[in-house]
Amino acid sequence: MKTFANRMISFNDQLHFPGKLPRGVKVMNPFTDNTAKKISSAFYKKFYNDNNPRFLILGINPGRFGAGLTGVPFTDTKRLEGVCGIPFPGTKTHEPSSAFVYEVVDAMGGPERFYGNFFIQSVCPLGFTIRNAKGRDVNYNYYDDKKLTKSVMSFVLDNIRKQFELGIYEDIIFCFGTGKNLRFINQLNEKHHFFKEIIPLEHPRFIMQYKSKSKQLYIDKYLNAFNDVMKRKDLI
Repeated sequence: MKTFANRMISFNDQLHFPGKLPRGVKVMNPFTDNTAKKISSAFYKKFYNDNNPRFLILGINPGRFGAGLTGVPFTDTKRLEGVCGIPFPGTKTHEPSSAFVYEVVDAMGGPERFYGNFFIQSVCPLGFTIRNAKGRDVNYNYYDDKKLTKSVMSFVLDNIRKQFELGIYEDIIFCFGTGKNLRFINQLNEKHHFFKEIIPLEHPRFIMQYKSKSKQLYIDKYLNAFNDVMKRKDLI
C-alpha cells in the first residue's frame, strides 16, 4: 500500500508546466534536478511514511532559496540539514520565511510532530522568476502579473485536485497570506467548493520583513490556530 510519502513523491515527479508564460517569466521546477528529487524524497520518506491524514497549508509558490532548491516548501538548505537532519550537498541558503516556519515547527514540538499533522504546499507548486533592472533573477509570484495568473489557472486547479488524493483533511485548510494569496484561494473556493473552511495566517515572509519585532505574537497565533484544528480532530 502506498504511503503519503510515496504519493507525494509521485506528485512531484509529474509536475510540469505546459502553459505559455508571459515574456520574461521563467518557470522554476526543482524536480528536474536529481539533487532536489533525491532530497525531497528523503524528506517525505522521513516524515510522511504512513497513511495518516494531514492538514493542508497553502503558500504562494516556491522561492529560489527554499523549495526552489530543496523541493520542500518553506524549507531552505540550512533548516533541511540543521533541523530535519537531511544533508544538502550544494550551497547553503537562508530564507527568512523558512526561518520563521521552523520556529513554529520547534514550538509545536519539532518536525516529527509538526509534519505528522501538517502538510505544506503552495497554490502553485512550481515557482517563477523574472530578471530585474539589475539583471538578476528574482522570485515572481503567480499573482504578480494578470497574464501569469491566467496562464497558471488550469495548472493550479489540476494540482489542487491531485492533492486531495495525497491524504489531506478536505474540510479545513490554512492559507499563508492574508492578502492576494487569500483572495485568490477564496475566489477559487467560491467557484469550485474545494474546502469548507479556510484559515488565514500572515505570510512568514511578511512577518519576517515587516513585523519581526512582534514575531512571537505571530508564532503564538500560528500555534493557537494549529492546536485548535488538532483539538477538533481529537489529535490532542
